This record gives sequence, structure tokens and C-alpha cells, in this order.
Amino acid sequence: MKRLSIRWKITALIFFIVSFSLLLSGTIVVGNFVHTKEEELKQRALLTARTVSELPEIKQNIKGIVKERRMINPIVERLRVIHGAAYISVLDMKKVRLSHPVNEMIGKRSYGEDEGPAFAEHTYTTKARGEIGTVIRAFVPVMDNDHHQIGVVIAAYVLPSFMQVLLSLKTEIFVTASLSLLFGGFGAWHLASHIKQQMFQLEPHEIAKLLVERTETFNAMHEGVIAIDTDERITIFNDKAKAMLGVTEDVIGKPIRSVLPDTHLPEILQINRPIYNKELQIRNLTILSNRIPIKVNGKTVGAVAIFQDQTEVKKLAEELTGVKAFVSALRVQTHEYMNKLHTIAGLIQLGHKEKALEYVFQVTAEQEELIRFLSKNIKNESISGLLLSKISRGKELGITVTIDRHSQLHRFPKSLDHHDFVVILGNLIENAFDSFETVNDRPKEVYISIEQTDDILSLSVEDNGCGIEESIQARMFEEGFSTKKTTGRGIGLYLIKQIVEKGKGHIHVESEKGKGTIFTITFEM
Repeated sequence: MKRLSIRWKITALIFFIVSFSLLLSGTIVVGNFVHTKEEELKQRALLTARTVSELPEIKQNIKGIVKERRMINPIVERLRVIHGAAYISVLDMKKVRLSHPVNEMIGKRSYGEDEGPAFAEHTYTTKARGEIGTVIRAFVPVMDNDHHQIGVVIAAYVLPSFMQVLLSLKTEIFVTASLSLLFGGFGAWHLASHIKQQMFQLEPHEIAKLLVERTETFNAMHEGVIAIDTDERITIFNDKAKAMLGVTEDVIGKPIRSVLPDTHLPEILQINRPIYNKELQIRNLTILSNRIPIKVNGKTVGAVAIFQDQTEVKKLAEELTGVKAFVSALRVQTHEYMNKLHTIAGLIQLGHKEKALEYVFQVTAEQEELIRFLSKNIKNESISGLLLSKISRGKELGITVTIDRHSQLHRFPKSLDHHDFVVILGNLIENAFDSFETVNDRPKEVYISIEQTDDILSLSVEDNGCGIEESIQARMFEEGFSTKKTTGRGIGLYLIKQIVEKGKGHIHVESEKGKGTIFTITFEM
């Protein structure tokens, strides 16, 4: 059976069920038929016995002499043939047979065990097993005109056996069984084929293997994976998701809202479109989520969320950004200090030693003043390092990056951290640098301001670059939208918008074509 395909297994099972049902129902039907036949024969036996007992000839001859008694058997035999009885026996009060199909039995005494009540004027039927099979016998007393009992009439009919009933119904049974098995087998085969098609032509053991492999694959993933069906019941909840969300029990089949009351996954079933790279707050945990509808043959059958702890993502991004910023800063500083060394060497070669020394002091003082300012007013090393890197990067590009000396940053708004501000400032400053690609008629300047009070934190990045057209301003925060043809663009402002929404802040943009742009972002503390 293990080697049979699911189609043959289902067909064989249904074929067996149909056959067993036919056998069971046939047994019940034949049993009811036999019972009905038995009741019918009882009534016929009683009717026949009463008919014989009421015949005047029978009553007269029972009391008569031997010659007259001999007239009873021919009369009774004619009635037996007419009524189709197995036998009809007339007994006198001494239990002597006065009629019987077998002539040798006439005149002999009957010793039946069930005859006693009949000689006490009782009418009844019995069922007994004899040489000719099971018979139904009716006992009716014979009464004279003075209502005295003068004998008993016994009428017997043979009850057909179970096999005899089957043989009598063999045509009906054969037709019924053949049609039932034919249509049952046909329906079973098509049902099995339909089930096989629904299972993508896979056998149960193949499906079980795929299920185990799928489960182990999901559990091996570094990201959390949760999937639900159209009834919002959980179909996938891998180990990483359980670890991240603090779930310890088996939740497959449970409504997702009973496990995660603040889940956002069911909304994908309503909007029927994917949402990528969305930061969500679930159980006081910030996660970066991709939520996608599951579609089969164009119909949405569920939704899946693939997510990662944002802390891990930010650490990875910070490490990557830090390495890039460090390399960029080293490259810029190397280039910058080479230029300064060349300047100092030229001054010395020209004999202007005092001017060379004055230049060294000037450069050193500017760097020390900037570092001293950042250390005092910006209380986060990542933000300070980013600003230093962007100032150096600006010098390399011929852009003057100025930080408002009244700027200060001591703490971050709720639900945000230094990772978010690295993303905001880094992207805004880079966008400001990009705005100077077509500007050559004026000094290139970027002005950065960070203002913080007990209630408000405001970031401002201003440039005098090419500006932004109004048509572009309406779409610039959309994911993937960019005026650059380079692949991989159009994500910076989209990330900024997500962070601002998470921190419940506001973005204000002022821009004039050909004159510059000001981005101002405000958060409540």
C-alpha cells in the first residue's frame, strides 16, 4: 500500500467503502425482507388454519366413525394445494392426526412440544426448525356447534432461508451492486485525480518532506518570518520570530491578533499590495519589515512578513557607514594635508619662514576650534564624526560646509537614536552636495544647524545649489523616486520620511529653482 499513489489509494478506499456499504445495507434489506415474509406467513397460516377449522365437513367428520374421518384428508389436501401450505394437519382431542401430506403419518399420534396451548382453545403461531427447514406453524382450535373443542388444525408454511432470498433477488442485487460500484469507482477516480491536482501532482510523502524542509529552512533563516491565511490564522512562525517577539508556545493555527495584538500584517490582506522596508513598533521592539501578499493563480490567499530587529540592522549600517566615513575622511585629510604641506614647503623655499609658521598655527587653530566645538555641543560621537567627515568631504568637492556655532545636541527624541540621526544628516548633506553638480557661477555653501530646547529638537540643512522644482517636491519622498539615472538612488529621502514618521516629527522644505534649498526637520522632545 505504501508504494501505491494517492490516486489509487483513494480509489481503493472509496471502492471498499462502497462495497462494504452495499454488503451492510444488503444484509439489512434481506433481513427486513425475511422478517416481513415471516409476518406475512404467520397471517397466511392463521387464515388457512381458521378456514379449515370452520369447514362443516371437518367438524362433522372429526366426530364421526373411522370411515368418515378418512374423508378429512382429501378435503384438507385440496385446501393445502390451493393455499400453498407446506402441510395442514388436523388433530382430534387425543392428538391423533386425521390429515397429513404423508399418508403414513395419518392415524398416528402427534408429539409436538408446541401443541399444548392449542388444546386449551388458544390460537397462536410458532416458528420451528424441521426436516424441510424453518416453518411457521399456526394452531387454531376446532369448535363444534355447542362451542366445545373437538380438535386442532395446524397449518405450516416454509420460511425461505437467507440464501434463498438472495437467490430470489439475484438480478436486483447484481444490477444495484454493479451500478453502485461502477459509478462509485468512477467518482472515486475523478475525486482522487482532483485531489492529486490540488496537491500539485505530489504524493503525501513528498508533501510531508517538503513541509519538513520548508519548516527547517524557515527556522534556519536569520530573519523572522510570519505568515497568515485569509482568516488571519498563523501558518508560519519561525524560531527567529519567536525569539525576537518573545513567543515560546506553538502558535500555528491561532489568530495572529491573539498572539500579537499590535500586528500590522492583516492590513496587507486589505490593501492587497506589498510594503517594503517599513519600520514598525511591535511589543516595544523596532523592526524593519517587508510585508507581502501571498497570491496563488492571481488570488490572494494570505500574507507573509519578513522582518529583522532594527537594532541589528542599524549596527550593521553604522559599522558600514563608519568604515566608509573613516576611509573617506582619511582620503580627504590625506589630500588636504598634502596640499597644506605643499603650501608650507613653498613658503619655506621662498624664504617666508614666518608666514609658513603663521599658516601652520592658523590651520591648527581652525581644526582645534572645530573639534572643541563638536565635543562641547554635540554629545554623540557618531554625529560628531559624521559632521567632521562631511566638512572634509566638502573641502574636497570645493564646498564650504559651515556648522552653526549655536548648534547643540544633548539627547534624542523618544523612539529615535543616533542611528536615525546619522541617516537623516548624512542623506540631507549628501543631497546638498549633489545640488551643486550644475552650479559654477557662485561659491558653493552648505549651512548646518541643530537647535535643541527642553521641548523641541530642530535640524536644518541649507544649500545654495540648483534648487528643486515644485513637480519634483511633490514626489521626492516616494520610495525609489530620483532625478538621477544611477541605479540604487531614490531611497535617502524615503528613509528620512520613515524616521520622521516614527519619531512623530515634521519635515518642512523651502526651495527655489536656481537659488537653493532648505530642509528643516522638527521633533517634539
